[in-house]
Amino acid sequence: MATRVTLESAKRAAAFAAGERHVFSGCRLGVGSGSTARYLVEFLENSVKTGKLKDIVCVPTSFLTRKWLLDAGLSVTNLEQQPELDVCIDGADEVDANLNLIKGGGGCLTQEKIVQTSAKHFFVIADSSKQSTVLGEKFLSIPIEVVPTAYVPVMKWIKQQEGGECVLRMAQKKCGPVITDNNNYVLDWNFPKGKFANTTDLAALHQRLVKLPGVVETGLFVGVAEKVYFATPDGTIIEKGKPQ
Repeated sequence: MATRVTLESAKRAAAFAAGERHVFSGCRLGVGSGSTARYLVEFLENSVKTGKLKDIVCVPTSFLTRKWLLDAGLSVTNLEQQPELDVCIDGADEVDANLNLIKGGGGCLTQEKIVQTSAKHFFVIADSSKQSTVLGEKFLSIPIEVVPTAYVPVMKWIKQQEGGECVLRMAQKKCGPVITDNNNYVLDWNFPKGKFANTTDLAALHQRLVKLPGVVETGLFVGVAEKVYFATPDGTIIEKGKPQ
């Protein structure tokens, strides 16, 4: 089993590989959230300081990513000022054989999806432990952002309509639920495994969920990733594109 040190090295390798291939001088870049995206910020900081990259501008997908970028001395903007992006690079909690993703383990799913949709190209960085055949093999729940007043009805509706069990995500270092950057709650839906095994089923599921009153967004990113950079604990980079 890979140690924490080797997993972190793998995340860093994946982030640096994607940065080398897809970020260019003058790039308008969406920067994802989570532990792997932190290494992308490191890559950007190093590349700007050495002069390898110039005039890049970054749109973060979360409060924490914005702080990382500012601490690194990088140029930060928002979608009001820069609504069209060249590239978005982000991590994932799980990636299936068709490059469909579950995201939102860090609670940033809505802003991540907005930034991803604003970009011409979307690339994913992850360690190889996130790779699976179908979603749900390794990451057992789908995060769903909801308006606070709707969380109980939404949990009931999802169970009645789709099966499985929903729980309200609780905070670790405060009393009460996790609050997203949008001041909403997050439900973690332990969905029926094997029921949504292909891209068509996942896309239809996402559409049904977002139509429920009070649902803001789901952590399903279906058919949007162009390529995933998986890094193994020994530092090997596996580039995986969409199946033809």
